[in-house]
Amino acid sequence: MTDSPGSPDSAARERDAAESASAFAHPAVAPDRTAAYGDHPDQVVDFYAPRDGRTGAPLVVLLHGGAWRSPYDRAHVSPLADFLARRGFAVANVEYRRGGDDIPRQRDGAAAGAGNAGPVAGRWPETFDDVAAALDAMPALASRELPGADVRRIVVSGHSAGGHLALWAAARHVLPAGSPWRLPAPPPLRGVVALAPIADFATAVGLGVCGGAVTQLLGGGAGPVSGDGAGPVLGDAVPAERAAHADPGVLLPTGIATAIVHGVEDIVVPPAVSEAYVDAAARSGETVGLTLLGEVGHFPLIDPSADACAVVAEELAQLAW
Repeated sequence: MTDSPGSPDSAARERDAAESASAFAHPAVAPDRTAAYGDHPDQVVDFYAPRDGRTGAPLVVLLHGGAWRSPYDRAHVSPLADFLARRGFAVANVEYRRGGDDIPRQRDGAAAGAGNAGPVAGRWPETFDDVAAALDAMPALASRELPGADVRRIVVSGHSAGGHLALWAAARHVLPAGSPWRLPAPPPLRGVVALAPIADFATAVGLGVCGGAVTQLLGGGAGPVSGDGAGPVLGDAVPAERAAHADPGVLLPTGIATAIVHGVEDIVVPPAVSEAYVDAAARSGETVGLTLLGEVGHFPLIDPSADACAVVAEELAQLAW
């Protein structure tokens, strides 16, 4: 059996499987402190203090990926949180509500999970409610739980779906008027480092990223929606009014220093998704840094045993210090 045109070849799939296995082989690392930012069990943050005991350490707010789906929680990036703490950062590993099997497949008359087995991606609006609430509460929470952290130097980072949420968190001041998450002024961040983010919804939908996760997140139909030769478009499968409140690719410019790290060999979220965001930023008059790592796929960016993780730490340091 041969691979279909445009699909990852067997070598790419083998690379992805090996990288995923390596990233998920690390045991979860217990936090130093855990605090709630709301009443729901998922509204919690795990805090990791700098391992060298320094004070005045910049704070990395970490948002995990997993296609906004419930099987993937913050535990799988706890080794990355520990890695960053060993590099001198204070780290806040944020949990948030994700989609699960208990989410109705019908939302606003659209089949949110049609054609896709397993949990639905995301909860609307709870996923965004939680990220907004966590970031708003972060300075006070971190000051209480990690007295050595410098909450004047906060960098938001996230991987994959968490990279989307990191970019979104930095763009809340440019959300449409009337959005419940809109801020009156830019958030007090030193910057954003997004790791293989689902950064541009049109491109992600066109490529069918994560089994229709974007369309599910927004409550639309599942599966890729292609354009008419002019490039991927969201189409009727995705509620446009929701995309306007959630798609980083249209929430530009932000005025927040932003860097993206993406593996050239990523077949989970292809680098074209980040490239589309960088291009959109440029059209808005903003420069977004893009570091493309050769011979790297999706998961080494969160794998402390991979060289790519050191690149991530350096990108964070350039914005934080």
